Amino acid sequence: MDRIKNNSDTVTTFGLLRHGQTEWNRLKKIQGSEDSPLTPIGKERTAEWATTLKKYRWHRIFASDLGRVKETVEILNRTLDIPVDYDPRLREQFWGDWEGLTLPHVKEKFEEELERRVQLGWLFSAPGGETRQAVKERTLTALSDGAERWPGQNILVVCHQGVVKSVLYSIAGCKFLPGDEKLVQPNSFHLIGHSKEHFSIIKLNIGRGG
Repeated sequence: MDRIKNNSDTVTTFGLLRHGQTEWNRLKKIQGSEDSPLTPIGKERTAEWATTLKKYRWHRIFASDLGRVKETVEILNRTLDIPVDYDPRLREQFWGDWEGLTLPHVKEKFEEELERRVQLGWLFSAPGGETRQAVKERTLTALSDGAERWPGQNILVVCHQGVVKSVLYSIAGCKFLPGDEKLVQPNSFHLIGHSKEHFSIIKLNIGRGG
């Protein structure tokens, strides 16, 4: 695929890509608003993504302002060399009291509470944290603003797994419950469109091979 083909000049296309693997990802620690550097594997795979993404005609990068995303963008832009805009509304979900804990620890020590919270779907939050609903609302607002600022452009959005899921699950009409279809596969990026104030899914789970 040599370029992203819009059906109309008024369609703004967004590519959703998660940041590279971090040290906390490797340790299964919950990052949320906290940060850790990319691992060597994370840097290597990000560079591979840059080669794949070069096939698409991106006009700019729109990204979370957290450090792990900035590091990812820096690697990508050694190849893509396009303008970058950072926006805090694209940050990962704030996990409150559970940030810095490992996921296995949370599942073991807070099993009943975690299960109860997961059953809330879009209203899920960690203790003292942010709901998925709030993440969805701020992210979609940021993307809508981006479509208004850069109409008809192809914009690569570099962000976080929770942000990507919130956008795609919202567009697909999912309830964000354990029984929902798993739309997002690991190590992939996704294309969505924005036109006439509406979002649509163009293509899901594009691999590094393009």
